[in-house]
Amino acid sequence: MTLLLLLVLAFAQAPTPSANWTQFRNTPALSGVASSTLPVNLKVLWTYDACGAVESSAAIVNGTVYVGSASGELHAIDLATGKGKWKYRAVSQDYGIGESSPAVANGVVYIGDLTGILHAVDATSGKVRWTFKTGAEIKSSPVIVGTRVLIGSYDGNLYGLDAATGKQAWKVATENYVHATPSIWNGVAYFGGCDEYFHGVRITDGTEVVDMSTGAYTAASAAIAGGIAYYGTFANDVVAVDIAAKKVKWRFEDPDRQFPFYSSAALSSNLMVLGGRDKTVRALDIATGKPRWSFLTRARVDSSPAIAGDRVVIGGGDGKVYVLELSSGKKVWEFEAGAGFTASPAIAEGRIVIGDADGRVYGVGG
Repeated sequence: MTLLLLLVLAFAQAPTPSANWTQFRNTPALSGVASSTLPVNLKVLWTYDACGAVESSAAIVNGTVYVGSASGELHAIDLATGKGKWKYRAVSQDYGIGESSPAVANGVVYIGDLTGILHAVDATSGKVRWTFKTGAEIKSSPVIVGTRVLIGSYDGNLYGLDAATGKQAWKVATENYVHATPSIWNGVAYFGGCDEYFHGVRITDGTEVVDMSTGAYTAASAAIAGGIAYYGTFANDVVAVDIAAKKVKWRFEDPDRQFPFYSSAALSSNLMVLGGRDKTVRALDIATGKPRWSFLTRARVDSSPAIAGDRVVIGGGDGKVYVLELSSGKKVWEFEAGAGFTASPAIAEGRIVIGDADGRVYGVGG
């Protein structure tokens, strides 16, 4: 049984992106890479009113968009038309759904709310399957690995729950909020903490196997490739952590622009791309951390980029969605919504989906 579980976990954490966009950053390793490419010519195809600010980043599965909003509702939207399919009332509008982004697996949508409840909702009907109450608000996004659903809470714990029933299998305490979404690598969930430590928790039993001081408060979620975790910090730098060696491989800090990084990175074969609170989108060399290009916007960039083929898509606090050339950072398309974006784009079936601070969800395609 142990061998079978390990095989299931190994299969579930494979970093190859699916045809869908099933969770925050799309893959269990949080690579931010889509399998779908984008049309050469883009335009806004539809707009959906979510009745409250959208900080939650969408999931897209089998032609349906799932996204949470400050109205306290989880919305299911038709990807082709932008028409609503159903709404699930998770919590009152007084609390709402914040940055927690839905994850979809085996016909169930999982999402956290700002009262600290994780909801499991039937993907077809919008009916609740189960709920689990943590001790404080949830801004982390759920990740499903085999039979486990993982969720971080502002009560300082990372929880491992049974995905079918919501029963708690284990929890691991940290010294501060668990804001980041865990990234999965070789059967371990890794996340930078608000306690200035980089944590690794074994998924099978909740044993903490990495507890490494980084000296920096971290809100961004780590993207992992080749055993290296990449993320920005509130100490105004970007780090690459060698997981096996438990040490920082390289560190990037712009000497002229000292601002925190809230955006989570997207990884290509040789570049990592992320936004900064200095209004800049950057690409760094994945091996060395040396800057390759930068693109200046008009406001902070807390949205996390998505990579689709040779393009990067990201939302700006200036109310624009930018599409950039991956190799050079050259702008190839933009759309101005008017309200700022902190949610991150999801990409599937040749379409971009992203929500803004005014509660509009946009579907962009050819």
